Amino acid sequence: MVLFPPFEPMLALAAEALPGPGVLAGGIAFEQKFDGFRALLFTTAEPGGRPLLQSRRGALLQGRFPDLVAAADAQLPAGLVLDGELLVWDPVEGWLSSEALLRRVAARGRGVPALVARRPAYYVAFDILQLVGQELLPRPYRDRRALLEELFTAHGLTAPWTLCPMTTNPETAREWLESWTDVSGVEGIVCKGTNQKYLPGYRGWTKAERRDTTEVVIGAITGTLTRPQLLILGRHDTEGRLRTVGRTVPLRPEQARQVAEHLAAAAPGHPWTGARFAAAWGSRDALEPVLVRPDLVAEVSADRAVDRDGIFRHPLRFQRLRLDVTVEDVPRFGTGPSAAAG
Repeated sequence: MVLFPPFEPMLALAAEALPGPGVLAGGIAFEQKFDGFRALLFTTAEPGGRPLLQSRRGALLQGRFPDLVAAADAQLPAGLVLDGELLVWDPVEGWLSSEALLRRVAARGRGVPALVARRPAYYVAFDILQLVGQELLPRPYRDRRALLEELFTAHGLTAPWTLCPMTTNPETAREWLESWTDVSGVEGIVCKGTNQKYLPGYRGWTKAERRDTTEVVIGAITGTLTRPQLLILGRHDTEGRLRTVGRTVPLRPEQARQVAEHLAAAAPGHPWTGARFAAAWGSRDALEPVLVRPDLVAEVSADRAVDRDGIFRHPLRFQRLRLDVTVEDVPRFGTGPSAAAG
């Protein structure tokens, strides 16, 4: 069988920590997890055929990434399928830019060439699913990884192609999780059994992401004042304006009761009056907010996926109310996840 889009990639379950020895039979491989855009790359052996890029959910993206298509045409063999992450490097800021990546993914028509020139894309490959038209899904991870490394060596692949860093040493993986996640664009570790087959659509891997605690202001909720469902959070910028930085996952019943005891309805002139809040980073779906008096501080747990201005890309986990600090003690807008009020 020859693989072709749409194709369901293998997925990972979130874990609080790296797995210990003996959890996966045959050993564990640890890969760096990048905060990119999951994509499958297909090259074809058909005459006149062009490479295809497919998102995790099956959308074709090659029209938005002509730079990668041209590089694949020139450098990669036919009949190849890779699994990996799309990334965009911001040469001005000197780091991986999630904002620029989102613009590349959303680009259409005449806007694409200008974005390609200013923000070229890169592809971090972490698995190989087909080689010279031969399907590799039943092969164990260790074999697929060896073939992926051989592909990079045999074809002398360099930018825009990157081989995802991998180790089988747990100590190295722990060091990556503790220190490499300080690097913009690296958010955790994906753990894979070295004997594992590639199972489309199955959550057979695990992912551990570094999380930090920090303080934010509760500016709105969903639900009601007596039964809040999730919190919409903000921080003040240097001019004193309350800016949205993210939202929490749904509150557990005991958390909702704790927060409800201290919530108060917003007074006229709330800084978010008339604002629209997206249900997720980059989403067009909107929440139905209830504005509250922005004088409560929450301690939250956040991963390392943070935009340049300090907006959290993924939902936060509510830890507790900080009744011992005021909103003036909360880090300013743009300071990211690691700053805390103390």
